[in-house]
Amino acid sequence: MSDVIIRKAVIEDCASMLNLIKELAEYEKALHEVTVTLEQFTQDGFGKSPVWGAFVAEFEGEVVGISLYYDRYSTWKGRRLYLEDLVVTEKLRGKQIGKLLFDATLEHGQTNQYSGMVFQVLYWNEPAINFYKKYSPKFDNEWLNVSIEFKK
Repeated sequence: MSDVIIRKAVIEDCASMLNLIKELAEYEKALHEVTVTLEQFTQDGFGKSPVWGAFVAEFEGEVVGISLYYDRYSTWKGRRLYLEDLVVTEKLRGKQIGKLLFDATLEHGQTNQYSGMVFQVLYWNEPAINFYKKYSPKFDNEWLNVSIEFKK
């Protein structure tokens, strides 16, 4: 799709980005897990101390995809780019928009001297796994995901 624009996200994109995040959560049957507010999301990306960056895919004036990332540090490898979400709206999947976003994120990591990029993919999400396989990634079956939720 030659009329898709890939660009860095700006503050005005936050509502559209959060809608795509919720669309992804619904696809993963976990919409109830999305608790971040638009205000918090915006502050975390564009406030005094931003913790995430993103590329957006724009088509016909609408944000239709995102690649949201942040810094991670490995004591073994140094700075790593962590890809939190790669989302393309369902109606436009399969049109190479995800590839454009992923490639822009990879280029960002290489240009900014990260030692690599890491991310997670659900074991049942075969379309995503097959997409990532095109990049010859290393899939890790040794580590377990662990999280601790803090009470507010």
